[in-house]
Amino acid sequence: MSTLPALTAKQVVRVLEKAGFSFVRQKGSHRIYVSDATSVTVPYHTGDLRRGTIYKIIKQAGFIPEEFVKLL
Repeated sequence: MSTLPALTAKQVVRVLEKAGFSFVRQKGSHRIYVSDATSVTVPYHTGDLRRGTIYKIIKQAGFIPEEFVKLL
């Protein structure tokens, strides 16, 4: 598995939007993005997201880490 750089929620959202995901709703500090039948929840906090959280977002979106990094 490749090492991911430290990313903010804003950077993760930018990658998801490039991949065709669109914002649907927000509940508290968590934003939900949808593409076709796939939904991804992004905790929209200040500061960097933990790497484990980023890996789970990548898995929810159906990417592999290398694809995700290419979209950065």
